[in-house]
Amino acid sequence: MNDLPADIGPMTQALIKESRRVTPPGSEEVRHIRLQMLDPAFQFVEGQSIGVLVPGPHPFGNPYHLRRYSIANARSIPLGNGVDIDLLVRRCFYIDEVSGERFPGIASNYLCDAKPGDQLTITGPYLSPFKMPLDNRANLLMIGTGTGIAPFRAFAQLIYERRGDWNGQVRLFYGGRSGLDLMYANDESSDLANYYDEKTFKAFRALGTRPLMSSSQALERGITEHADEAIALIKDPNTYVFLSGLEKIASVFDKIMAERIGGCEAWTQLKQRLIDEGRWSELIYS
Repeated sequence: MNDLPADIGPMTQALIKESRRVTPPGSEEVRHIRLQMLDPAFQFVEGQSIGVLVPGPHPFGNPYHLRRYSIANARSIPLGNGVDIDLLVRRCFYIDEVSGERFPGIASNYLCDAKPGDQLTITGPYLSPFKMPLDNRANLLMIGTGTGIAPFRAFAQLIYERRGDWNGQVRLFYGGRSGLDLMYANDESSDLANYYDEKTFKAFRALGTRPLMSSSQALERGITEHADEAIALIKDPNTYVFLSGLEKIASVFDKIMAERIGGCEAWTQLKQRLIDEGRWSELIYS
């Protein structure tokens, strides 16, 4: 650990409290992992992420490997009852472009293989571009793919379970290649379906219709089908927009909005106004 850079931030220890697979056997593995933070002073806010430090040695002689994950739950209230953190982790593999060999993702396989009781080294929490507006009359437009849904789950918990007084409209657009990509939205025990009965909450879930359709393409179809609702919210001066997921999500959303609002220039101006007013946030990963 002495070789860690100084800017990595504070480190603390956590125990795996629960690790539950949320996709069926034989399919791509995604796990809901709950961590118990061992430092009683550890605190976070919704939208933040933590880093998981994987001990080495690693390829190319790296002594450590750090991977950030968005926190998928809201803070406990009252504070002081201990801090748990939920993560949504997909077991990843990568194909070497030169050799064609398949390699496991270091952090995702480390976490998916960890068992309850195992101890991890955690860094952060890290500042996030996602900040929940204080005004409970604000509208929230959330667009995500893949495990990018994690911070939106934290937001929904905060406003419906912890606060319970949200009056603004909340809309979630979420795309997946298949039903398995929507596992977290369909998980009856801990999912966004808990909020479907809320009068202010509505979710639009889009599945791929072709075998090779990506989650971004599925999302494009879903947003296109319900673009009028998204545009009405965007034009409301009390709406905050959040994009989370694979990097293509931003270009997909830009394309649809430009087509429906009157061209690239009109959409660019409207989007810039949202950015200037602090009502546009992106959390994009490759």
